[in-house]
Formats: sequence, structure tokens, C-alpha cells
Amino acid sequence: MRPDDWHLTEDVDEFLGLAGGFLRARPGLHVMPLTWTARLRARGAAAFGVEPPLFGLLEQAGEVRAAFYRLPSRALVPTPLTPEQADSLAARLAALGLSLPAVSADDGTAALFAEAWQRHTGATPALRSTRLGLYRLGTLTPPDPHPAGRSRLLGEQDLDDVMYWCGEFARATGEDVSLDAGSWAGTRYADKTYTLWETPDGTPVSVAGMNPVIGGQVQVDVVYTPSHLRGHGYAGAVTAEVSRAALAAGAREVVLFTDLANPTSNALYQRLGYRLLANWSGYDFAGGSDKRE
Repeated sequence: MRPDDWHLTEDVDEFLGLAGGFLRARPGLHVMPLTWTARLRARGAAAFGVEPPLFGLLEQAGEVRAAFYRLPSRALVPTPLTPEQADSLAARLAALGLSLPAVSADDGTAALFAEAWQRHTGATPALRSTRLGLYRLGTLTPPDPHPAGRSRLLGEQDLDDVMYWCGEFARATGEDVSLDAGSWAGTRYADKTYTLWETPDGTPVSVAGMNPVIGGQVQVDVVYTPSHLRGHGYAGAVTAEVSRAALAAGAREVVLFTDLANPTSNALYQRLGYRLLANWSGYDFAGGSDKRE
């Protein structure tokens, strides 16, 4: 397989025109490129950095076999790759003098590309300590017993509450992000809808968010309960409500990421009907012969 078999473009519309059908054919597994290309189209590439993003696709015998995207100064995110595909992609990007800070993908693809990138550039890959599981909903099974209380969908008038809960989630997960009225629209949190679980007296105790329907899938993203309120079933109840809303909105697949090192959350999602679709990992790159972003 030749490196120049990869078609590269900086135009998100061109990329989706060529690779959109391929991505939508397996929407759960392709949640990342579907989500981020939708954000790019909605907000414009300038919202994500000075340099343009880069997209690529591999077409053979008239069919797209693989694809990737890379935002400025962020990780390369490819769809599942064979060893030959990973090597040809690394060779193509290395020939361009492209600097990659990291790769993020399913376990097999991430490892294959990290090895290929080291061969072609000399960069040293380091496996990130946090490994994720990508889960896909099968048959939704609401929690039983169900905790007392009710769900409440948050709207535009609840922005202060939304920012508070997302800020708490970000701090709990170690995410370095500033959330206030001025920065909100440019964050990954702004394009979601949020649901609170409240106790019978109206006290909010847990939150879950979901992205819009994109390419036939919905990603449940942001599930958080304060540490002192855990163990009462609140997270399961609010996640079930959001999952039900995603199906009602027309999603063919509902997915979420979870930290594989957290047995509690992994067990919770499995009880709700989620099943592991792929293990997900990232490698950071240091050194090598690549010179520019």
C-alpha cells in the first residue's frame, strides 16, 4: 500500500462528502470523527486554532476503507486501521513534516500507528495511563429499584446551573477548562443537552448530558454525581433518562466512554444495557525528526 493512496484535505465538507457514508455505516465506532466534524461545520475551523484541521481517507476499489481527522495541536484520531494502513498513513504524514503530539484510537489501531510513527519519524510513543472503554447501548434496562425523585431537562434559562455542574465534572476528571458565560460557547460542553436528577424535595443530585444526533448516533457525555451523594442510584437513573431521550430523538446507536479503571461506572453502564464496543487508548509522542505543526 502506497502512502499517496491517502487522500488528504483541509476542507471538512469535502471530507464528509467523500467519507460521510463510511462513517455513518458504523456510527457508534466512528463517534469521534462524526462528532468533531459536526462541531467544525457548526463553529468554523477558526474556533479550534490558527492552523486548519487535517482530514484524510483511504479509498480502494471505489470504497472508503479508513479515515482520520486531526485538529491543530491535538491528537490524530483514525478509524480502525490494519497494519498496512497504519504504516502507509504514518509514512504519508511523516513525508509532509507533520508534527503529531499524540494518537487516540481503539487499542489496536493506536498501538499500530504509534509503532509506525516511531519507525518513520523516530518519535518515542508513551502509552497514556488512562484507558477508556467505548460502550454501545443494547437493550435499555432502567435501574431497579429506582431511586426516589425525578428527572428535569435543563434549558437555556438554566445556563448557570449547567456551567456549575459541568465545571464540577471537569474538576473531578482533571480537565483543564474554564467555564463561564464568556468562554462557554467555545467549549465542548456547549452543544449538549443536560438532564438533572432531583430528589423529591427538588435537590439536584446528579447530571447527565448528551450530544445531538449525529450520523445516526448519540454520545452520552458528562455523567457526574458529587462524591458524597454516590451509592444511591442517582447516576443510573439520570443516565437511563438521557439514554431513553437519545433513542426517542432517533439515534440508531447510543454510546459513551468510561474510564476502564473505574469498576463502579463500568458495572453501572452494563446494568443499564451498555456493552463494550472497543477499548480505547492514546499514545503521546516525544522527539523524532518531525519539525512543524
